[in-house]
Amino acid sequence: MNTVCSPYFDPDFDSLPERIFGPACRVTIDNESLQDCTIVKIDSVNRQGLLLEVVQALTDMNLTISKGYISSDAGWFMDVFHVKDEIGKKVTDQRVINYIQKALGSNSNTSPNAKARSSPELPLGDTKAIEMTGKDRPGLFSEISAALVDLGCNIIEVHAWTHNARLACVAHISNQSTDTPIDDHRLHAIEDHLTTVLRATTAKEENSSNNQQQEVKPAGLPTGDSSTTTKVERRLHQLLLSVRDFDGPPPQQTRLPTRTSDSDDEERRGGCHVSIESCEEKGYSIVTIECKDRRRLMFDTVCTLTDMQYVIFHASVDSCRGYAYQEYFIRHADGCALNTEGEKDRVAKCLEAAIERRVCEGVRLELCAYNRVGLLSDITRVLRENGLAVVRADVATQGEKSVNAFYVRDISGNNVDLDFIKSIKSEVGAIDLEVMEYTTDHSQPITPTSMSIGERLKFQIERLSHGFVAM
Repeated sequence: MNTVCSPYFDPDFDSLPERIFGPACRVTIDNESLQDCTIVKIDSVNRQGLLLEVVQALTDMNLTISKGYISSDAGWFMDVFHVKDEIGKKVTDQRVINYIQKALGSNSNTSPNAKARSSPELPLGDTKAIEMTGKDRPGLFSEISAALVDLGCNIIEVHAWTHNARLACVAHISNQSTDTPIDDHRLHAIEDHLTTVLRATTAKEENSSNNQQQEVKPAGLPTGDSSTTTKVERRLHQLLLSVRDFDGPPPQQTRLPTRTSDSDDEERRGGCHVSIESCEEKGYSIVTIECKDRRRLMFDTVCTLTDMQYVIFHASVDSCRGYAYQEYFIRHADGCALNTEGEKDRVAKCLEAAIERRVCEGVRLELCAYNRVGLLSDITRVLRENGLAVVRADVATQGEKSVNAFYVRDISGNNVDLDFIKSIKSEVGAIDLEVMEYTTDHSQPITPTSMSIGERLKFQIERLSHGFVAM
């Protein structure tokens, strides 16, 4: 009788990766429990920064987080998010659902075509990314655009934010004549020239710390894959934080004049209120944020806390009738809570600044034209010559076309005349121009500060009760 031999497989071998790295992340998508939104539940081994990665992935898919419940104690990460698509409906597209499960359940790259709205594919691999920080002034963005053209650079993509008289800008550039990458020696010369532009109004008596805020350097974006929108926005948050925009306008410089009163200024900031309390029993600091709700709000707050080296152990996020309520239980990365009033005040100011940065008053201009050398410089020059200051800009190239979105305000603080803006079209040339108001919503939503006692109680009960959803 012949003996049949077969290889031996250890029955524990299949579970070896799980025993080493922990159980695989489980992502559950539920479209049945609630009528108006999709529930996304994530269970995973916890690690620092995981919450930001999850929120960043959902935000990159243009999903709005209306509610969220987070717990990450004892090394385990459990999240429940209520999400909606761009038009405020459930996520029903199976391609998007599959992408959510892949993006949150693994680190593998997936096709961007499955996203709720695909970002334009830009040829960023052959470009150099540079970042700029400094004091803002009327016309500065136009000066930067003109300087890049004079230096023989082709602007492929650029994103710029201003807040409290500071500017942060990330730009992807290439050689103007050949569209080839810029060599390092020439890149240093470009950085030096742009630094001179940023420091043009820096007084001699200002100290070196102020001068250090006016700088141009290679962009600190993640390497590897082409940068997503949230990666660029996170970098802009980091840049403005580095120049301390949360402290208010720099010395000897004020914001652009506005027509708003103190109460209007509070409304411009989204009625934001941040408070920090101590939970001595558990060793947490409890950060409470109340403000007007808007898209990407959770990304902005979680991003700021993470970049300030704070770990979020528990969180509750809710929105009700246009008002957002967020509560975070945090400790510093070293395990300590916020012990001093100075540290609490700094965290509160940084969170308020993170919320304000994305709130723009004025007019949004969307321009589309065939891309050509100097297009961005020409557009911004016309805006500057007509007394308009760019407070935020997002410029991208899609094939032969350039897509530009600008948020502009009148330098003198007056209302921007929409008919006057449309006349700019004749000065710029052949270009598609769309104009829309982009001011803070002056309708007064019902907020916890304006609710009756009964309404406030109902608001809190709804916030807590929705945390218990059958999965």
